[in-house]
Amino acid sequence: MATLTIVVRYFASARAAAGAEEEKVQLPSGATVADAVAELRRLHPEGLPRVLDAASYLLDGVAVRNLTRPLTDGAELDVLPPFAGG
Repeated sequence: MATLTIVVRYFASARAAAGAEEEKVQLPSGATVADAVAELRRLHPEGLPRVLDAASYLLDGVAVRNLTRPLTDGAELDVLPPFAGG
């Protein structure tokens, strides 16, 4: 089965929950942002799922409005939890 590899970058509380600033994640070819998020939940079941529920995502620097967006090999997926402050 063909695969693709993406780079996931974590920010703020997502970084703390994942225990990493970034990581490479391998997925099947044809995977979507939703598939990547599901894999992140599987890889980090302790604290990250709660953060992912409220997170926004950027795919190659562009806001993700639809989690069915397909991924490409080498894509960068940023996980942005809600930020507090004002």
